[in-house]
Amino acid sequence: MMDKRLAKVLSFGAFLAFLVIPAIAFAAETGAPVSDVVAVANAGTASMSALAAGLAMGLSALGAAYAQAKIGSAAAGTLAERPEVAIWVITLQALPEVIVLLGFVSAIMIKG
Repeated sequence: MMDKRLAKVLSFGAFLAFLVIPAIAFAAETGAPVSDVVAVANAGTASMSALAAGLAMGLSALGAAYAQAKIGSAAAGTLAERPEVAIWVITLQALPEVIVLLGFVSAIMIKG
């Protein structure tokens, strides 16, 4: 199991990645001429949106891989004892792939 300190660090990292970085991407300075703000916002938005798209795809893939690892190890033991539940095992193994697809769609929407 994970200790509390590591859980806090990972929670803060997820908070930073999902909430703060996209907010910085769409922030604009006040008091500067409009053309400068637009140029800075466009440059910052392009790089931050690429980072946000990469995080959306990468973290969803890591989450799905972790889930599939846990499901796969439990499924191997289950199938050894009860082979008639194979269709449930296949269904449960396929469900985390939806997470990856949603991350992929989110990345396309962010960059689109």
